[in-house]
Amino acid sequence: MSSGLTFTRSLLQLPISAMVKATAIPSNPIEDLDIDINKPIVYALPFRSNVDLLSFRSQVLALGLPDPLEPLEIAGKTIRRYVFIASRPSLFKERKHVPSSSIEIFTELLRLHDEDSELDVQMIPATVLWGRKPGKENEDKPHLRALNSPQKALAVLISGRDCLVRISPCVSLRYMAESHGTDESIAHKLARVARIHFSRQKLAASGPNLPVREELFARLMKSQAIEKAIQDEASSKGISLEKSRKEAHSIMDEIAADFSYSLVKQGDRILGWLWNKLYQGLNISNASTIRRLAQDGHEIVYVPCHRSHMDYLLLSYVLYHEGMVPPHIAAGINLNFFPAGPIFRRGGAFFIRRSFKGNKLYSTIFREYLAELFTKGYSVEYFSEGGRSRTGRLLQAKTGMLAMTIQAMLRGLNRPVTLVPVYIGYEHVMEVSTYAKELRGKRKEKENAGQVLRTIRKLRNFGQGYVNFGEPIPLNQYLNEHAPDWHQDIDPIGATKPQWMTPVVNDLATKMMTHINDAAATNALTLCATALLASRQRALSRDSLISQIDCYLSLLRNVKYSETSTIPELSAEELVNHAESLNKFMVEPDVMGDIISLDREQSILMTYYRNNIIHLFALPSLVAQMVVREQSISIEKIQNQVAMLYPFLKKELFLSIEEDDLNNVIEQVIEELEAQGLIAINGDKVKLVQTQFQMLMLLGRTIGETLQRYSISLNLLVAYPELDKSDLEQKSQHIAQRLGRLHGINAPEFFDKGVFASLFSTLKQQEYLDSDGNCEIEKCRKLADALNSMLYSEIRMTIHEGVCQTESGEELQDL
Repeated sequence: MSSGLTFTRSLLQLPISAMVKATAIPSNPIEDLDIDINKPIVYALPFRSNVDLLSFRSQVLALGLPDPLEPLEIAGKTIRRYVFIASRPSLFKERKHVPSSSIEIFTELLRLHDEDSELDVQMIPATVLWGRKPGKENEDKPHLRALNSPQKALAVLISGRDCLVRISPCVSLRYMAESHGTDESIAHKLARVARIHFSRQKLAASGPNLPVREELFARLMKSQAIEKAIQDEASSKGISLEKSRKEAHSIMDEIAADFSYSLVKQGDRILGWLWNKLYQGLNISNASTIRRLAQDGHEIVYVPCHRSHMDYLLLSYVLYHEGMVPPHIAAGINLNFFPAGPIFRRGGAFFIRRSFKGNKLYSTIFREYLAELFTKGYSVEYFSEGGRSRTGRLLQAKTGMLAMTIQAMLRGLNRPVTLVPVYIGYEHVMEVSTYAKELRGKRKEKENAGQVLRTIRKLRNFGQGYVNFGEPIPLNQYLNEHAPDWHQDIDPIGATKPQWMTPVVNDLATKMMTHINDAAATNALTLCATALLASRQRALSRDSLISQIDCYLSLLRNVKYSETSTIPELSAEELVNHAESLNKFMVEPDVMGDIISLDREQSILMTYYRNNIIHLFALPSLVAQMVVREQSISIEKIQNQVAMLYPFLKKELFLSIEEDDLNNVIEQVIEELEAQGLIAINGDKVKLVQTQFQMLMLLGRTIGETLQRYSISLNLLVAYPELDKSDLEQKSQHIAQRLGRLHGINAPEFFDKGVFASLFSTLKQQEYLDSDGNCEIEKCRKLADALNSMLYSEIRMTIHEGVCQTESGEELQDL
């Protein structure tokens, strides 16, 4: 029996083991929190409680951490391994003072650090939460304060199956001793800091108190901005103020969430069943960074990419299981149908119309509601792309919600606001076949209950799901750097829009989307799709496919794209076997081994998954394509041509490499391709290794369709310099459609007009077109020649034919 296991605790162990089912956050604290188990460890808990201590003990033992009831032996002294920061309250009185025994332990530990310069005790703060219900405004939250014995017994009885053990990053007492000293006053300070930390930790787990809905509306109605909008509405429409106020109340009722913890708690069980039904596993990355932001009191705004309607549910589920509060979610008004609308609303969704244009009352109320969420400290989630991506690529960001976020900061928020980009990926997107039909012209089906029921009937195993949290963007810091005088524009009413707002928001939107792509998750299906689609026949032998996946994995591991991207730990062969188990491919055995291929329909669908990760291979693919086409090429020429093309790829694919780092990355790619035996380097020349031609060719073709689109537009401009934006986009689209039909290009985005519009924008930005849109002919010809040199001859001929027909006035039919 441990020396700390007293008679009372022994009696409590059986009922606690029977009634308490705790969840530890994080689930792997040694790795996530960088805990060194070879150093002495002391635990700090907020309240004196044997129930908390024993519940905590069962978790840390399972996690491989030292037993809190086993005392420490340091320099011949025996010291208790746990401290309490507050005393247990009595039935009639709450005691907030730090127990003297805890101060004595802190003081003794600091003194020992003074005597031994090698000693470094790690103090690990931890909280045991009995339920996470936020409560209503002006209500007490009993799980956030110390409980007396009867209250604790009731908490265990009611919330024993909803117990959360939150383990925080450890504090180095060596650092404390060296930075602040070792006397008793520092021990008291350490206890005070721990108390503040626990307060923030509990708020991060449960969130702020929720408003009573009608009280929220009454508070919003008193807003000067809304009152003025109501008066303007009445004046412009010639209606009474009372009627205008009723309209304002109706808009609030349409927008506002009605968050219910009990629904979230019950929904967690349903979603747990759903994910087990749909997916073989969920992979979460970098959640510890987000927990730290929440504990430090940041206002968090989650900005995920949008692949599927599942995104709403998945992110809330993940955050709840990571010990954080599910956010309030900006959802399209199209989802406000019965019965989904009321359920989503109680799960934290607030609804937003597709357009605010011409409706000042609506836009003012929505902006004020968003500002209220930020002021009260609720985390918020919105999809910056505006809608789900039909192609698998990130869409250009819609900046409305981002602008409103900054406008809310200009109301005078006291808390730091941080954007958290989130990459959400799947090995199967439920709507992917629908997306392909919509891209071919089928009208989008309006969301309804029948559609939900049809989707539920299709539930089956969809492989793995991925949620990667990207590098956070602290908005206060961003504004300090890009609009240094932004504090001067703080206005509680928000009547004016600062001149710096639009350019700053546009740049911020690009940074945000780049951080989402930085956090990309490669998986078995995206890698196999990338390899098979690079083959002209959409088919490879099993051995060739495995070798190609191995090439991709080595590139990703040795020329790391970013710190937040994730790479599978499985071998190439294991990944191919897993992808095959998802029933996406045709497998045909022959005497020489299996052939793995895609039929036409699957080829179209697989472009979606390839596009999820195409940005990761953009530069390696570009280098490979140059080597394949030239056979022998100088490193300097590779660098110059990449530099010429990179601005276009960067804008379209949200690439994160800065132009100053481009040559360094190219050199790393070349070194890696040489290490794989795909190329040989002789002085300044890069040469193709003929025996590895297929592997390098497949890598190069990944970016091939993108180069073909660029070539179409540049050849049109060179041949027809007076083309305006509209004509360039239309004629480029026509030639791309013909090229796709003649050469079997199945990617739906290949002839998407929006992609050509983005290209036109970059041409102006890079001064290939002047301010009036006129072509800088020599500059355009140089880029066109570079692009033509990277294309296969049959592709060049088809593009040339299309351009010639356009020049002669022949109409290209929209195939």
